[in-house]
Amino acid sequence: MSNERTAWFHCFSGVSGDMTLGALLDAGADHAAVAQIVDLLGIEGWSLNAERVERQGLMSTRAIVGAPEDHRHHRPYRLIRERLLAAPLPPRVRERACAVFEVLAVAEAALHGTDVDSVEFHEVGSLDAIVDIVGVCAALEVLGVDRVVCSPISVGMGEIRAAHGVLPNPAPAVAAIAARHGLTLVGRDEPTELATPTGVALMAALADSSGPMPTGTVVATGLGAGGRNPEHRPNVVQVMLLDHNAPGVHGSVPSPESLVLLETNLDDVTGEVLAFVIDECMRLGALDAWVTPIVMKKGRPAHTLRVLCAADAAAALRNTVMAQTGTLGIRVSVVERWAASRDVVEVDIDGHRVRVKRSEHRMKAEFDDAASAARALGRPLAEVQSEAARRASEQ
Repeated sequence: MSNERTAWFHCFSGVSGDMTLGALLDAGADHAAVAQIVDLLGIEGWSLNAERVERQGLMSTRAIVGAPEDHRHHRPYRLIRERLLAAPLPPRVRERACAVFEVLAVAEAALHGTDVDSVEFHEVGSLDAIVDIVGVCAALEVLGVDRVVCSPISVGMGEIRAAHGVLPNPAPAVAAIAARHGLTLVGRDEPTELATPTGVALMAALADSSGPMPTGTVVATGLGAGGRNPEHRPNVVQVMLLDHNAPGVHGSVPSPESLVLLETNLDDVTGEVLAFVIDECMRLGALDAWVTPIVMKKGRPAHTLRVLCAADAAAALRNTVMAQTGTLGIRVSVVERWAASRDVVEVDIDGHRVRVKRSEHRMKAEFDDAASAARALGRPLAEVQSEAARRASEQ
């Protein structure tokens, strides 16, 4: 059985492009192999070096990109995308790098009120930022990483200086990316830029979930250093490489997925509204939604509404629940779920299409399809469901 490899980034001190690249080099990505892939872009005048440095007692790797050009040099997003698409990069490297630059371009377009193709990158258009982003995608490929997960990301406060002048901290691009992709940020009382737009865009584009480290067999770890060395916190990003389905004490280790659970207690909402909210949440991408009867203070009967979803859908679902129920607060927690492998097949029941969901231990006809067929044929629903499941098992 082949393994799936996950890279979990622990962004407890923030995240940047060079820190992320340094962490992957520290975890074992071959420096020469990464540089060879980046060189396929056909851009001249850069170099990639790695040095061992100490950050508050922790030895880590700092990725240093040499780029003699003026760092204020602008590059349009359109031209960067065209170069990525034209370069003979490995397919997954190209796909990941394009996704990162698209995240940045969409955020910049929204902030400056322009269309995406007209975006002019400043800091992230400089040569060192391009090497950081493509280098991270190359390092993931060299390490055989199939999936990326990130922790909540620490951000600072106060002001920062950028190409546009003095900006709030976290930078508006960081805030925009986090809001659009449902990233969890942790505010630190530190007047420095802990998370850069490049670093946050890497996590937003590459990570398919945000939360604690997934369960798996740890095969490598790495620490990527930032340029500063503050006294109160090691300025590093940690990466853990995890293999799933690797042989262990109990055989194969299943790979869990990190999800977000939204919940709120409601004592003044009717059953009709609750049913409507559940339907709306499922329509907007919730993985599940349900209501549990409870008793609140003073013996008031009430309900707890819970919505399970992926991290990138949490913000929209939270807004929907608040708008539809009027609740004053929603609790949020990160949970892990083991989901059985499943597929959906279609079977024919006397001329009516019925979808059936199949897993290793169960066959279940989709209710709406089975009910429609039962009504049209004048047959009992249970009989149609049973026949659909039997026919699916025969395929």
